[in-house]
Amino acid sequence: MAFEKPQQNKNFKKSSFNSHKKDSSSSKTFSKKDRTFTKGEHSENRSSRPFKRTFTDRKPIREESKFRKLEEHTQYVKRKGFSEFQLRLVNSILEDVLVMHNSLDRAYAFWFNKVKIDPVEQGFLIRQINYMFSRLSLFAYVSNLKRPSDFERHVGRLVFSFCAFKDWPLPELEGEEGFDRRGLKKRLAEANDFPLLHDGCPIWLDELGKSELKGKWDEQRVALGLESKRFIRTNTLKGTKEELAHLLSEEGIVTKPVAGVPTALEVTSNSALFRTKCFKEGRFEQQDAGSQLIGAFVEAMPGMRVIDACAGSGGKTLQLAACMQGKGSIIAMDTQAWKLDDLKKRAKRAGAFNIEPRLIDSTKVIKRMADSADRVLIDAPCSGTGVVRRMPDSKWRDGRENLNEIRTVQSDILERYSKMVKVGGLVIYSTCSIMPSENERQVENFLNHHQGEYELVEDKQIMPSSGFDGFYMAKLKRIK
Repeated sequence: MAFEKPQQNKNFKKSSFNSHKKDSSSSKTFSKKDRTFTKGEHSENRSSRPFKRTFTDRKPIREESKFRKLEEHTQYVKRKGFSEFQLRLVNSILEDVLVMHNSLDRAYAFWFNKVKIDPVEQGFLIRQINYMFSRLSLFAYVSNLKRPSDFERHVGRLVFSFCAFKDWPLPELEGEEGFDRRGLKKRLAEANDFPLLHDGCPIWLDELGKSELKGKWDEQRVALGLESKRFIRTNTLKGTKEELAHLLSEEGIVTKPVAGVPTALEVTSNSALFRTKCFKEGRFEQQDAGSQLIGAFVEAMPGMRVIDACAGSGGKTLQLAACMQGKGSIIAMDTQAWKLDDLKKRAKRAGAFNIEPRLIDSTKVIKRMADSADRVLIDAPCSGTGVVRRMPDSKWRDGRENLNEIRTVQSDILERYSKMVKVGGLVIYSTCSIMPSENERQVENFLNHHQGEYELVEDKQIMPSSGFDGFYMAKLKRIK
Protein backbone atom coordinates (compact mmCIF):
# COMPACT_ATOMS: atom_id res chain seq x y z
CA MET A 1 0.00 0.00 0.00
CA ALA A 2 1.37 3.38 -1.02
CA PHE A 3 1.08 5.29 2.27
CA GLU A 4 0.28 2.66 4.90
CA LYS A 5 3.71 2.76 6.58
CA PRO A 6 6.61 5.13 5.98
CA GLN A 7 9.03 2.37 5.14
CA GLN A 8 6.60 1.01 2.58
CA ASN A 9 5.83 4.35 0.96
CA LYS A 10 5.68 4.00 -2.82
CA ASN A 11 5.26 6.56 -5.54
CA PHE A 12 2.23 7.19 -7.65
CA LYS A 13 2.54 5.82 -11.16
CA LYS A 14 1.24 7.53 -14.24
CA SER A 15 -0.66 4.47 -15.32
CA SER A 16 -2.38 4.36 -11.94
CA PHE A 17 -3.54 7.96 -12.20
CA ASN A 18 -4.92 7.41 -15.68
CA SER A 19 -6.56 4.05 -15.06
CA HIS A 20 -9.26 5.33 -12.71
CA LYS A 21 -12.23 7.51 -13.46
CA LYS A 22 -13.59 9.86 -10.87
CA ASP A 23 -15.91 9.09 -8.02
CA SER A 24 -17.57 12.11 -6.51
CA SER A 25 -15.44 13.82 -3.89
CA SER A 26 -16.96 14.07 -0.47
CA SER A 27 -15.93 17.72 -0.21
CA LYS A 28 -17.82 20.57 -1.80
CA THR A 29 -16.33 21.87 -5.02
CA PHE A 30 -17.17 24.25 -7.79
CA SER A 31 -18.31 22.50 -10.95
CA LYS A 32 -18.16 23.39 -14.61
CA LYS A 33 -21.18 24.56 -16.56
CA ASP A 34 -22.42 22.37 -19.42
CA ARG A 35 -19.21 22.42 -21.37
CA THR A 36 -16.91 19.83 -22.88
CA PHE A 37 -13.30 20.78 -23.42
CA THR A 38 -11.49 19.71 -26.56
CA LYS A 39 -7.80 19.56 -27.39
CA GLY A 40 -6.39 23.05 -27.84
CA GLU A 41 -8.55 24.58 -25.11
CA HIS A 42 -7.82 23.84 -21.48
CA SER A 43 -7.31 20.06 -21.58
CA GLU A 44 -8.22 17.05 -23.65
CA ASN A 45 -9.02 15.12 -20.47
CA ARG A 46 -11.75 17.35 -19.07
CA SER A 47 -15.32 16.11 -19.22
CA SER A 48 -18.40 18.27 -18.90
CA ARG A 49 -19.89 18.62 -15.46
CA PRO A 50 -23.13 20.40 -14.56
CA PHE A 51 -22.66 23.70 -12.80
CA LYS A 52 -24.62 23.97 -9.56
CA ARG A 53 -24.97 27.60 -8.79
CA THR A 54 -24.01 28.45 -5.26
CA PHE A 55 -24.13 32.22 -5.64
CA THR A 56 -27.04 34.53 -6.33
CA ASP A 57 -26.76 37.36 -8.80
CA ARG A 58 -26.21 39.67 -5.84
CA LYS A 59 -23.19 38.06 -4.25
CA PRO A 60 -22.52 38.85 -0.60
CA ILE A 61 -19.20 40.54 0.06
CA ARG A 62 -16.79 38.03 1.57
CA GLU A 63 -14.81 39.21 4.59
CA GLU A 64 -11.59 37.65 3.28
CA SER A 65 -11.96 39.35 -0.13
CA LYS A 66 -11.23 42.75 1.47
CA PHE A 67 -7.64 41.91 2.38
CA ARG A 68 -4.89 43.47 0.28
CA LYS A 69 -1.86 41.94 2.00
CA LEU A 70 -0.65 38.34 2.12
CA GLU A 71 -0.20 38.56 5.89
CA GLU A 72 -3.87 39.50 6.34
CA HIS A 73 -4.99 36.38 4.50
CA THR A 74 -2.60 34.21 6.52
CA GLN A 75 -3.79 35.62 9.85
CA TYR A 76 -7.44 35.28 8.84
CA VAL A 77 -7.08 31.60 7.95
CA LYS A 78 -5.05 30.93 11.11
CA ARG A 79 -7.96 32.33 13.17
CA LYS A 80 -10.99 31.14 11.23
CA GLY A 81 -9.76 28.57 8.72
CA PHE A 82 -10.49 28.57 5.00
CA SER A 83 -13.81 30.23 4.23
CA GLU A 84 -16.53 28.17 2.56
CA PHE A 85 -15.76 29.94 -0.72
CA GLN A 86 -12.03 29.23 -0.46
CA LEU A 87 -12.62 25.58 0.45
CA ARG A 88 -14.81 25.03 -2.60
CA LEU A 89 -12.22 26.68 -4.84
CA VAL A 90 -9.27 24.76 -3.36
CA ASN A 91 -11.14 21.46 -3.62
CA SER A 92 -12.15 22.20 -7.20
CA ILE A 93 -8.53 22.76 -8.21
CA LEU A 94 -7.35 19.63 -6.39
CA GLU A 95 -10.10 17.58 -8.00
CA ASP A 96 -9.16 18.95 -11.43
CA VAL A 97 -5.64 17.57 -11.01
CA LEU A 98 -6.21 14.39 -8.99
CA VAL A 99 -9.53 13.29 -10.46
CA MET A 100 -9.60 14.81 -13.94
CA HIS A 101 -5.82 14.30 -14.44
CA ASN A 102 -5.10 17.84 -15.66
CA SER A 103 -1.87 19.67 -14.93
CA LEU A 104 -1.86 22.09 -12.00
CA ASP A 105 -1.02 25.02 -14.29
CA ARG A 106 -4.06 24.31 -16.44
CA ALA A 107 -6.27 23.94 -13.39
CA TYR A 108 -5.12 27.34 -12.13
CA ALA A 109 -5.66 28.92 -15.55
CA PHE A 110 -9.19 27.57 -15.80
CA TRP A 111 -10.45 28.28 -12.29
CA PHE A 112 -8.89 31.70 -11.81
CA ASN A 113 -10.31 32.76 -15.14
CA LYS A 114 -13.73 31.48 -14.07
CA VAL A 115 -13.69 32.65 -10.45
CA LYS A 116 -12.44 36.23 -10.33
CA ILE A 117 -10.72 37.12 -7.06
CA ASP A 118 -8.18 39.69 -5.94
CA PRO A 119 -4.59 38.87 -7.04
CA VAL A 120 -3.33 38.78 -3.44
CA GLU A 121 -5.94 36.23 -2.39
CA GLN A 122 -5.26 34.26 -5.56
CA GLY A 123 -1.54 34.25 -4.77
CA PHE A 124 -2.23 33.14 -1.21
CA LEU A 125 -4.34 30.18 -2.37
CA ILE A 126 -1.81 29.19 -5.03
CA ARG A 127 0.90 29.13 -2.36
CA GLN A 128 -1.16 26.80 -0.17
CA ILE A 129 -2.11 24.47 -3.03
CA ASN A 130 1.48 24.33 -4.26
CA TYR A 131 2.55 23.32 -0.77
CA MET A 132 -0.06 20.56 -0.70
CA PHE A 133 1.35 19.15 -3.94
CA SER A 134 4.96 19.63 -2.86
CA ARG A 135 4.29 17.21 0.03
CA LEU A 136 1.44 15.21 -1.39
CA SER A 137 2.82 11.94 -0.03
CA LEU A 138 2.92 13.36 3.51
CA PHE A 139 -0.70 14.52 3.41
CA ALA A 140 -1.75 11.25 1.80
CA TYR A 141 -0.11 9.32 4.63
CA VAL A 142 -1.77 11.50 7.27
CA SER A 143 -5.10 11.09 5.45
CA ASN A 144 -4.65 7.30 5.30
CA LEU A 145 -4.90 7.35 1.49
CA LYS A 146 -3.04 4.31 0.19
CA ARG A 147 -3.91 4.12 -3.52
CA PRO A 148 -4.36 6.68 -6.30
CA SER A 149 -8.02 5.71 -6.51
CA ASP A 150 -8.43 6.81 -2.88
CA PHE A 151 -7.58 10.36 -3.94
CA GLU A 152 -10.51 10.46 -6.32
CA ARG A 153 -12.96 9.69 -3.52
CA HIS A 154 -11.34 11.65 -0.70
CA VAL A 155 -9.88 14.88 -2.06
CA GLY A 156 -11.26 16.72 0.96
CA ARG A 157 -9.12 14.70 3.35
CA LEU A 158 -5.97 16.20 1.88
CA VAL A 159 -7.15 19.73 2.69
CA PHE A 160 -8.20 18.55 6.16
CA SER A 161 -4.74 17.04 6.81
CA PHE A 162 -3.03 20.14 5.39
CA CYS A 163 -4.95 22.34 7.84
CA ALA A 164 -4.00 19.99 10.68
CA PHE A 165 -0.35 20.22 9.57
CA LYS A 166 -0.57 24.02 9.62
CA ASP A 167 -2.43 23.98 12.95
CA TRP A 168 -5.29 25.89 11.35
CA PRO A 169 -8.98 25.40 12.19
CA LEU A 170 -10.14 22.14 10.63
CA PRO A 171 -12.81 22.21 7.92
CA GLU A 172 -15.89 20.01 8.02
CA LEU A 173 -15.60 16.63 6.29
CA GLU A 174 -18.90 15.45 4.85
CA GLY A 175 -19.31 11.72 4.35
CA GLU A 176 -16.01 10.87 6.07
CA GLU A 177 -17.38 9.12 9.16
CA GLY A 178 -14.72 6.39 8.88
CA PHE A 179 -11.80 8.80 8.92
CA ASP A 180 -9.74 8.57 12.13
CA ARG A 181 -9.35 12.17 13.26
CA ARG A 182 -7.93 11.15 16.63
CA GLY A 183 -4.82 9.66 15.00
CA LEU A 184 -3.90 12.84 13.11
CA LYS A 185 -1.18 14.08 15.45
CA LYS A 186 0.45 10.66 15.64
CA ARG A 187 0.47 10.25 11.86
CA LEU A 188 1.79 13.79 11.38
CA ALA A 189 4.67 13.04 13.75
CA GLU A 190 5.43 9.76 11.95
CA ALA A 191 5.41 11.47 8.55
CA ASN A 192 7.70 14.28 9.69
CA ASP A 193 10.19 11.73 11.01
CA PHE A 194 10.44 9.97 7.64
CA PRO A 195 12.71 11.96 5.24
CA LEU A 196 10.90 11.13 1.99
CA LEU A 197 7.54 12.14 3.40
CA HIS A 198 8.93 15.22 5.13
CA ASP A 199 10.61 16.39 1.90
CA GLY A 200 7.72 15.36 -0.37
CA CYS A 201 9.93 13.10 -2.45
CA PRO A 202 8.34 10.15 -4.31
CA ILE A 203 10.15 6.82 -4.26
CA TRP A 204 10.86 6.86 -8.01
CA LEU A 205 12.65 10.22 -7.79
CA ASP A 206 14.63 9.17 -4.72
CA GLU A 207 15.80 5.97 -6.42
CA LEU A 208 16.76 7.87 -9.58
CA GLY A 209 18.57 10.58 -7.63
CA LYS A 210 20.56 8.08 -5.58
CA SER A 211 21.46 6.11 -8.69
CA GLU A 212 22.71 9.13 -10.64
CA LEU A 213 23.96 11.61 -8.03
CA LYS A 214 25.13 9.21 -5.30
CA GLY A 215 26.15 11.14 -2.16
CA LYS A 216 25.14 14.50 -3.65
CA TRP A 217 21.48 13.52 -3.84
CA ASP A 218 20.29 14.06 -0.25
CA GLU A 219 21.03 17.79 -0.34
CA GLN A 220 19.20 18.18 -3.65
CA ARG A 221 16.23 16.11 -2.45
CA VAL A 222 15.77 18.51 0.46
CA ALA A 223 16.15 21.54 -1.83
CA LEU A 224 13.55 20.23 -4.29
CA GLY A 225 11.02 20.11 -1.44
CA LEU A 226 11.36 23.82 -0.67
CA GLU A 227 9.17 26.61 -2.02
CA SER A 228 10.43 28.03 -5.31
CA LYS A 229 11.51 31.66 -5.47
CA ARG A 230 10.06 34.15 -7.92
CA PHE A 231 12.48 35.70 -10.41
CA ILE A 232 12.08 38.06 -13.35
CA ARG A 233 14.49 39.01 -16.13
CA THR A 234 15.04 42.64 -17.05
CA ASN A 235 14.41 43.32 -20.73
CA THR A 236 17.48 45.46 -21.41
CA LEU A 237 16.01 46.53 -24.74
CA LYS A 238 13.70 48.75 -22.69
CA GLY A 239 15.78 49.82 -19.71
CA THR A 240 18.16 48.83 -16.94
CA LYS A 241 17.56 46.57 -13.97
CA GLU A 242 17.71 49.57 -11.62
CA GLU A 243 15.09 51.45 -13.66
CA LEU A 244 12.85 48.40 -13.65
CA ALA A 245 13.16 47.94 -9.88
CA HIS A 246 12.22 51.60 -9.36
CA LEU A 247 9.21 51.44 -11.68
CA LEU A 248 7.98 48.23 -10.08
CA SER A 249 8.30 49.73 -6.60
CA GLU A 250 5.99 52.55 -7.72
CA GLU A 251 3.44 49.85 -8.59
CA GLY A 252 3.82 48.19 -5.19
CA ILE A 253 6.12 45.35 -6.31
CA VAL A 254 9.04 44.69 -3.96
CA THR A 255 12.19 43.26 -5.57
CA LYS A 256 15.86 42.75 -4.81
CA PRO A 257 18.88 42.09 -7.05
CA VAL A 258 20.25 38.58 -7.47
CA ALA A 259 23.98 38.03 -6.92
CA GLY A 260 25.75 36.65 -9.97
CA VAL A 261 22.86 37.21 -12.40
CA PRO A 262 23.05 40.75 -13.82
CA THR A 263 19.59 40.81 -15.41
CA ALA A 264 17.66 39.12 -12.58
CA LEU A 265 15.43 40.50 -9.83
CA GLU A 266 13.84 38.39 -7.13
CA VAL A 267 10.24 39.37 -6.41
CA THR A 268 9.74 39.27 -2.64
CA SER A 269 6.17 40.58 -2.48
CA ASN A 270 3.06 38.60 -3.34
CA SER A 271 1.95 40.72 -6.25
CA ALA A 272 0.13 40.37 -9.56
CA LEU A 273 3.13 40.84 -11.84
CA PHE A 274 1.26 40.39 -15.09
CA ARG A 275 -1.19 43.20 -14.33
CA THR A 276 1.55 45.78 -13.94
CA LYS A 277 2.23 48.54 -16.41
CA CYS A 278 5.86 47.37 -16.55
CA PHE A 279 4.82 43.96 -17.83
CA LYS A 280 2.39 45.37 -20.38
CA GLU A 281 5.18 47.59 -21.67
CA GLY A 282 7.46 44.55 -22.05
CA ARG A 283 10.03 45.66 -19.48
CA PHE A 284 10.46 42.18 -17.98
CA GLU A 285 9.71 38.48 -18.36
CA GLN A 286 9.23 35.94 -15.60
CA GLN A 287 12.25 33.63 -15.84
CA ASP A 288 14.21 31.68 -13.25
CA ALA A 289 17.62 33.17 -12.43
CA GLY A 290 19.32 29.87 -13.32
CA SER A 291 17.66 29.89 -16.71
CA GLN A 292 18.97 33.42 -17.29
CA LEU A 293 22.50 32.11 -16.79
CA ILE A 294 21.99 29.82 -19.81
CA GLY A 295 21.11 32.80 -22.03
CA ALA A 296 24.26 34.60 -20.94
CA PHE A 297 26.29 31.40 -21.46
CA VAL A 298 25.43 31.46 -25.19
CA GLU A 299 27.56 34.60 -25.68
CA ALA A 300 25.30 35.94 -28.40
CA MET A 301 26.71 39.19 -29.80
CA PRO A 302 25.14 42.01 -31.88
CA GLY A 303 25.20 41.20 -35.59
CA MET A 304 25.44 37.42 -35.18
CA ARG A 305 23.15 34.79 -36.68
CA VAL A 306 21.81 32.75 -33.76
CA ILE A 307 19.52 29.71 -33.82
CA ASP A 308 17.37 28.83 -30.81
CA ALA A 309 16.61 25.30 -31.96
CA CYS A 310 14.08 24.32 -29.26
CA ALA A 311 12.62 27.77 -28.64
CA GLY A 312 9.19 26.86 -27.27
CA SER A 313 7.37 30.05 -26.33
CA GLY A 314 10.64 31.95 -26.40
CA GLY A 315 11.84 32.74 -22.89
CA LYS A 316 15.49 32.31 -23.81
CA THR A 317 14.91 33.62 -27.35
CA LEU A 318 13.85 36.99 -25.95
CA GLN A 319 16.89 37.05 -23.70
CA LEU A 320 19.16 36.38 -26.68
CA ALA A 321 17.52 39.24 -28.58
CA ALA A 322 18.32 41.57 -25.69
CA CYS A 323 21.92 40.31 -25.54
CA MET A 324 22.22 41.12 -29.24
CA GLN A 325 20.73 44.61 -28.69
CA GLY A 326 18.22 43.86 -31.43
CA LYS A 327 20.97 43.57 -34.05
CA GLY A 328 21.66 40.50 -36.19
CA SER A 329 19.11 37.70 -36.52
CA ILE A 330 17.65 34.98 -34.32
CA ILE A 331 15.93 31.97 -35.87
CA ALA A 332 13.51 30.62 -33.27
CA MET A 333 12.60 27.03 -34.12
CA ASP A 334 10.11 24.58 -32.64
CA THR A 335 7.91 21.65 -33.63
CA GLN A 336 4.79 23.24 -32.09
CA ALA A 337 3.19 26.06 -34.07
CA TRP A 338 1.15 27.38 -31.13
CA LYS A 339 4.31 27.97 -29.12
CA LEU A 340 5.80 30.03 -31.93
CA ASP A 341 2.55 32.01 -32.17
CA ASP A 342 2.89 32.79 -28.47
CA LEU A 343 6.52 33.82 -29.06
CA LYS A 344 5.44 36.33 -31.72
CA LYS A 345 3.16 38.07 -29.22
CA ARG A 346 5.84 38.13 -26.54
CA ALA A 347 8.46 39.43 -28.98
CA LYS A 348 6.19 42.29 -30.05
CA ARG A 349 5.60 43.30 -26.43
CA ALA A 350 9.34 43.09 -25.69
CA GLY A 351 10.33 45.14 -28.75
CA ALA A 352 12.48 42.27 -30.06
CA PHE A 353 12.18 42.62 -33.82
CA ASN A 354 15.16 40.54 -34.96
CA ILE A 355 13.42 37.22 -34.25
CA GLU A 356 12.22 34.95 -37.06
CA PRO A 357 10.00 32.06 -35.89
CA ARG A 358 10.38 28.94 -38.00
CA LEU A 359 8.33 25.76 -37.65
CA ILE A 360 10.16 22.42 -37.80
CA ASP A 361 7.64 20.45 -39.83
CA SER A 362 10.16 18.13 -41.54
CA THR A 363 13.81 17.08 -41.31
CA LYS A 364 14.52 19.22 -44.36
CA VAL A 365 14.13 22.40 -42.28
CA ILE A 366 17.19 21.44 -40.24
CA LYS A 367 19.22 20.21 -43.20
CA ARG A 368 18.72 23.44 -45.14
CA MET A 369 20.32 25.41 -42.32
CA ALA A 370 23.56 23.43 -42.12
CA ASP A 371 26.74 25.47 -41.48
CA SER A 372 24.75 28.72 -41.20
CA ALA A 373 24.85 29.94 -37.58
CA ASP A 374 27.38 31.52 -35.25
CA ARG A 375 25.54 30.11 -32.23
CA VAL A 376 23.09 27.23 -31.88
CA LEU A 377 21.23 26.86 -28.58
CA ILE A 378 19.77 23.38 -28.04
CA ASP A 379 17.57 23.60 -24.95
CA ALA A 380 16.70 19.92 -25.16
CA PRO A 381 13.59 18.12 -23.92
CA CYS A 382 14.33 16.48 -20.57
CA SER A 383 12.92 14.88 -17.44
CA GLY A 384 12.55 18.27 -15.75
CA THR A 385 14.02 17.00 -12.48
CA GLY A 386 15.64 20.38 -11.87
CA VAL A 387 12.32 22.25 -11.83
CA VAL A 388 9.93 19.93 -9.95
CA ARG A 389 9.48 22.38 -7.08
CA ARG A 390 8.10 24.89 -9.60
CA MET A 391 5.71 22.24 -10.97
CA PRO A 392 5.01 20.18 -7.82
CA ASP A 393 2.26 18.06 -9.37
CA SER A 394 4.66 16.65 -11.98
CA LYS A 395 6.75 14.61 -9.55
CA TRP A 396 3.83 12.35 -8.64
CA ARG A 397 4.01 10.70 -12.04
CA ASP A 398 6.83 8.18 -12.39
CA GLY A 399 9.33 9.95 -14.66
CA ARG A 400 11.43 6.83 -15.18
CA GLU A 401 8.87 5.40 -17.58
CA ASN A 402 9.87 7.81 -20.34
CA LEU A 403 13.48 8.45 -19.39
CA ASN A 404 15.06 6.11 -21.94
CA GLU A 405 12.95 7.66 -24.69
CA ILE A 406 13.93 11.16 -23.53
CA ARG A 407 17.63 10.29 -23.65
CA THR A 408 17.23 8.93 -27.17
CA VAL A 409 15.51 12.14 -28.28
CA GLN A 410 18.22 14.27 -26.67
CA SER A 411 20.96 12.33 -28.44
CA ASP A 412 19.18 12.59 -31.80
CA ILE A 413 18.54 16.33 -31.47
CA LEU A 414 22.15 17.06 -30.45
CA GLU A 415 23.42 14.97 -33.39
CA ARG A 416 21.24 16.63 -36.06
CA TYR A 417 20.89 20.20 -34.78
CA SER A 418 24.60 20.67 -34.07
CA LYS A 419 25.25 20.62 -37.82
CA MET A 420 23.59 24.03 -38.16
CA VAL A 421 26.59 25.79 -36.59
CA LYS A 422 29.48 27.14 -38.65
CA VAL A 423 33.06 25.99 -38.21
CA GLY A 424 34.37 28.13 -35.37
CA GLY A 425 30.88 28.65 -33.98
CA LEU A 426 29.42 27.38 -30.71
CA VAL A 427 26.73 24.81 -29.89
CA ILE A 428 25.18 25.22 -26.43
CA TYR A 429 23.43 22.13 -25.12
CA SER A 430 21.22 22.69 -22.06
CA THR A 431 18.52 20.97 -20.00
CA CYS A 432 16.48 21.64 -16.87
CA SER A 433 17.54 18.24 -15.49
CA ILE A 434 20.06 17.52 -12.75
CA MET A 435 20.67 13.91 -13.85
CA PRO A 436 24.11 13.19 -15.40
CA SER A 437 22.64 10.68 -17.89
CA GLU A 438 20.82 13.57 -19.58
CA ASN A 439 23.69 16.02 -19.27
CA GLU A 440 27.41 15.19 -19.01
CA ARG A 441 26.99 11.72 -20.47
CA GLN A 442 25.09 13.00 -23.47
CA VAL A 443 27.89 15.48 -24.18
CA GLU A 444 30.57 12.81 -23.64
CA ASN A 445 28.84 10.43 -26.05
CA PHE A 446 28.49 13.18 -28.66
CA LEU A 447 32.17 14.13 -28.44
CA ASN A 448 33.23 10.48 -28.66
CA HIS A 449 31.28 10.16 -31.92
CA HIS A 450 32.73 13.40 -33.31
CA GLN A 451 36.36 13.32 -32.29
CA GLY A 452 38.27 16.12 -34.01
CA GLU A 453 35.07 17.90 -35.07
CA TYR A 454 33.86 19.45 -31.81
CA GLU A 455 35.53 20.23 -28.51
CA LEU A 456 34.13 20.99 -25.07
CA VAL A 457 34.88 24.59 -24.12
CA GLU A 458 33.06 24.66 -20.77
CA ASP A 459 30.13 23.13 -18.93
CA LYS A 460 28.18 24.12 -15.80
CA GLN A 461 25.67 22.44 -13.51
CA ILE A 462 23.30 24.57 -11.43
CA MET A 463 21.80 22.61 -8.56
CA PRO A 464 18.51 23.36 -6.75
CA SER A 465 20.48 23.77 -3.51
CA SER A 466 21.78 27.05 -5.00
CA GLY A 467 18.30 28.58 -4.58
CA PHE A 468 17.72 28.56 -8.34
CA ASP A 469 16.09 25.82 -10.37
CA GLY A 470 18.37 23.02 -11.56
CA PHE A 471 20.01 23.36 -15.00
CA TYR A 472 22.90 22.01 -17.03
CA MET A 473 24.72 23.78 -19.88
CA ALA A 474 27.66 22.79 -22.09
CA LYS A 475 29.48 24.91 -24.66
CA LEU A 476 30.84 22.96 -27.68
CA LYS A 477 33.02 24.59 -30.33
CA ARG A 478 32.95 23.26 -33.89
CA ILE A 479 36.53 22.94 -35.07
CA LYS A 480 36.08 21.07 -38.35
